[in-house]
Amino acid sequence: MKPHWAERLRHAMHNQADALGNLLVEGFHYLALFAIGGAVAWAAGLTFFGMLERGQATIDDILLLFIYLELGAMVGIYFKTNHMPVRFLIYVAITALTRLLIADIQHNHKPNMGIVMVCGAILLLAMATLVVRYASTKFPSPPADVPGRIKAGDSTSLGDRS
Repeated sequence: MKPHWAERLRHAMHNQADALGNLLVEGFHYLALFAIGGAVAWAAGLTFFGMLERGQATIDDILLLFIYLELGAMVGIYFKTNHMPVRFLIYVAITALTRLLIADIQHNHKPNMGIVMVCGAILLLAMATLVVRYASTKFPSPPADVPGRIKAGDSTSLGDRS
């Protein structure tokens, strides 16, 4: 048997280390989110001002701005909810492939298997979006405030609950 004071000291040390670890992880998490959000805003601004400087906007530029919009929305949603919206990643991929397809058709003007493969990839991603949407409605995540459920960022294990 351990002395009672030693067990209390062990719990206090564990709680302090856990709190410090959570502070460091969440601090890095917010710092990284702000850095990613800033980089997306900066890149979108450079693209937009480049269009103004040239005096014209191409479909590539507009689709690139849509990619930046989706990335910015993804950062905002992740910042608010601590959940990565997988559908937004799929939307970014679809937009990027559409941009690639349009650029290829504009510059080459030749039908080839590359166009078919890019179209197939877009179709596959669209079907993945349907699967993700169906799965999220059929099997929704439990709400974050359910008692006994570990929330994202909560480092308390199920065995240590008292």
